[in-house]
Amino acid sequence: MGNLKRYGLALDLVDDEDSIATYIDYHKNVWPEILESILKSGIQQMEIYRAGNRLFMVMEVDESFSFEKKQQADANSSKVQEWEELMWKYQQAIPTAKPGEKWVLMDKIFDLQTA
Repeated sequence: MGNLKRYGLALDLVDDEDSIATYIDYHKNVWPEILESILKSGIQQMEIYRAGNRLFMVMEVDESFSFEKKQQADANSSKVQEWEELMWKYQQAIPTAKPGEKWVLMDKIFDLQTA
């Protein structure tokens, strides 16, 4: 399988208890088409963590993954577009996001393995 690359991404949720609870519920039963699109893109592992209304996603990807290819595949999938539109009701961009940017790629500033 080769070496996996790891990425960290951040996104905020609308700061409302009911909205956050609904978002979490959706992620307890993610649509099968969404899971399939994630796996087909070369993402081997994905986790999302939450602190208040801030989300942190960790993705481990194989050499077949690229953000450009994933974005193109998502754009061509009506089911992924439906999911993203639905999720955007509960999400909001972090303050440093560019216009139209949702999940923002984070810079790794520490690694115990290389410290």
